[in-house]
Amino acid sequence: MSATWRRHRSSAGERGRHRPCTALRTATWLLATAAIGSAQAATTYYVRTDGGTAAQCTGKADARYSGSGTNQACAWKHPYYALPPNETARIAGGDTLIIGSGSYMIGWGAPGAADTSGRCYSAWAYDCFMAPVPSGPSANARTRILGQDAKNPPKLWGNERVSMVLNLHGSSNVEIGNLEITDQSDCVENHSNAGARCERDQAPFGPWASTGLAASNSRNVWLHDLNIHGLAHTGIRAGGLTDWTVERVKINANGWVGWDGDIGPASSNAGQIILREVEIAWNGCGERWKTGEPWACWAQEGGGYGDGLGTAKTGGQWLIEDSFIHHNTSDGLDLLYMDGAPGTSVTVRRVYATSNAGNQLKVQGNTLIENSVVNGYCSYFAGKHFMLNGDQCRALGNTVSVGLQPGQSATIRHNTIVGEGDCLILTGGGTPTTKLDILNNVLVGKPDYLATRSGWPEQTCAYYADGGRPTLHFADNFVWQTKGCPSGNVCGENPGLTDSTLADFDPRPLPGSPVMHRAGPRASGKHFDEYIQMGRNR
Repeated sequence: MSATWRRHRSSAGERGRHRPCTALRTATWLLATAAIGSAQAATTYYVRTDGGTAAQCTGKADARYSGSGTNQACAWKHPYYALPPNETARIAGGDTLIIGSGSYMIGWGAPGAADTSGRCYSAWAYDCFMAPVPSGPSANARTRILGQDAKNPPKLWGNERVSMVLNLHGSSNVEIGNLEITDQSDCVENHSNAGARCERDQAPFGPWASTGLAASNSRNVWLHDLNIHGLAHTGIRAGGLTDWTVERVKINANGWVGWDGDIGPASSNAGQIILREVEIAWNGCGERWKTGEPWACWAQEGGGYGDGLGTAKTGGQWLIEDSFIHHNTSDGLDLLYMDGAPGTSVTVRRVYATSNAGNQLKVQGNTLIENSVVNGYCSYFAGKHFMLNGDQCRALGNTVSVGLQPGQSATIRHNTIVGEGDCLILTGGGTPTTKLDILNNVLVGKPDYLATRSGWPEQTCAYYADGGRPTLHFADNFVWQTKGCPSGNVCGENPGLTDSTLADFDPRPLPGSPVMHRAGPRASGKHFDEYIQMGRNR
């Protein structure tokens, strides 16, 4: 239920009790006056590396500190002066904080960290994180934390095992953009290999942070143009969200997981959760902070995790489009924990998912997967780093897994799907009231990696229903090299793709390819060619 609808309902209720018209006009005037006053009260603050402390500068001018005097019209020198660790922010809801280019250490030892009597002490360095971003007064009056230069974004980097770099717990009506969030250590928290493990037990702990951005009980947030990478544990840890939009965000090479939506009992999300033009990659791997090279990759058999994005039980209408999800050490996108409630849904559109060690895409309930390329090269990490045999092609390596619900529908259309798992498409559950359409896809099978390794080689299958009795329409697909091909499809004919190998997969049809006029459009989008090239040049 939207806030706007609730306001309208309340007004109707007042009229139903015959409130005098004068009172209504007075109340309306007061609300409008308050809104105008709130908008006028919003202030823009600045942070620059050559700024001053909160005593030296007001933070209200984009100017350096002169070197003398107090309460000067100049910028603060660190974000802690805006959002100090004592939980009392110096900026208010609806204000804007502009952070200049440069490097800003977050954690014990940073400027302003010990200026308050809050949580920031050397003995509890992990608690030395910024106050939550204050909620904006409305969806149209957000609190904004922005890097000043999108082409040269400021770097917020975690130090001394600080728990999080950016804090959105309880923060609503917020915009965060144009920032790099990372740390300056190669280590992975609690890694099974001592050479990769972070120091947690004795100070100094080193220049690392557990989580890049953390959020809970948060609504109407816009994240954009962020590069969240190289954290020792988690890129984004966020649940209990309503109406979040995430655009042009990279969540890469975080030691345990990219986006972890399991924050405990209050993890379920609602409203529209939109991820657009995101890259989620190499999670479950550490990062060499000086070069950006992934290393120390591990997964569940070794005591780690490795999902690109995973949630606890959740609702919401999820949309993931024009995105690249690749080389995570477990599942790529795991939304199998959708609660299946009426009105919930997952749409995956123009996504390139490849080389994740488990399933590439996992969804539940009302589903639409279209115009995407899904490459189930689930053995990519075999023999690499600290990955164990049991981590290759986890959950049998099915390329796409869909949980079905009674009375709901799932549509998989106009995609190119290839893989070396048990099956290219696996569904579970569903009843005759469940509608399942698998239409106009190119489906390319490969030798089943796990079966071949066990000594019983066979091809992957095109589709398998693991329980349930959905009403299935499987037709007009171009099916090649799979174990079995249902009637009503084009079977056994080479689709003529640019490169059909898993390692260098290029799904673009060659001139004269028979799929050009038989399987409908596939894999369009402004970033698609770029994603293909990135996948081949890993």
